[in-house]
Amino acid sequence: MADIQEMIDSSRQKVRDYLAEVDPDFQEYDSGMFTVQEGSAVIGISFRPWHDDDVAVEFTSQLVNGATINEESMRWLLEKNAALHFGSFGLLFDGSIIYSHTIPAACLDQSTFDGTLRTVATIADYYDDEIVEVAGGVLASTSPGAEETEIEESL
Repeated sequence: MADIQEMIDSSRQKVRDYLAEVDPDFQEYDSGMFTVQEGSAVIGISFRPWHDDDVAVEFTSQLVNGATINEESMRWLLEKNAALHFGSFGLLFDGSIIYSHTIPAACLDQSTFDGTLRTVATIADYYDDEIVEVAGGVLASTSPGAEETEIEESL
């Protein structure tokens, strides 16, 4: 059984190396989180203990702030979740709508990393405007600096 903090640190180094290949302009925060911009989407990458032998690597993009969360918008999000192959939409504590996908660090290689990052970015960029049409609110991408703070507070 490996030490959880060592696994997190090792996973963080792998992600740092992968990001350097994909987008050398990535941001790294003291909290251990990374962010990268792909189109209009900002993707946060964070690490959580999962079980004794692995950690979870979470790719999250905050899409919409200030949405109206009601039966119609919840139903729309749940129906989209059922149609998506990877990841899901979710709500933060303040009602902000996110899209996230988590993978085990043990499965993290460059190809899986690239595919996950591109998938989260593509879905975030594609659905953010649709969510505003359905639920109102404003695009999170129009709130500079909010991505790291909001996602970090939800963890």
